[in-house]
Amino acid sequence: MKKIGIIICGRYQNCGGGKCLRSLREHTGGFSLYSKDEELELVGYSYCGGCPGGNIEYVPQEMIKNSAEVIHLATGMIVGYPPCPRLNHFREFIESYYNIPVVLGTHPIPLKYYNAHQKLSFWKKLNKQQIDHLLQEDRSIMEAYN
Repeated sequence: MKKIGIIICGRYQNCGGGKCLRSLREHTGGFSLYSKDEELELVGYSYCGGCPGGNIEYVPQEMIKNSAEVIHLATGMIVGYPPCPRLNHFREFIESYYNIPVVLGTHPIPLKYYNAHQKLSFWKKLNKQQIDHLLQEDRSIMEAYN
């Protein structure tokens, strides 16, 4: 069993997590990186604290106390508008300070956001290798997350 923590963007701090939890159950989006046979358990769910991300300093520690083995930074941080400008900073800090892997993305990118982002200049400059697992998602699944 893989124990997972999720950190979402502060803009969505009131999000009930429906898409993330659905994706966790379905092993889609960021959770497609795990074998379908591997049980996934959510052991922590919080938000970054809002810009500039003050919760990033201590929320991972709480998740690790609850046995988190990996932390996912939510898809909303990648395709929310504007995308989180500190995403890579958060990842680097958590991985180096807490010595725990960080995955970019939770639920699949909703197709309507994917299509809209194709037209935006920052999307063309994004290091897509970091989110390849999200971009390889079947388009029908992405549409189901609209």
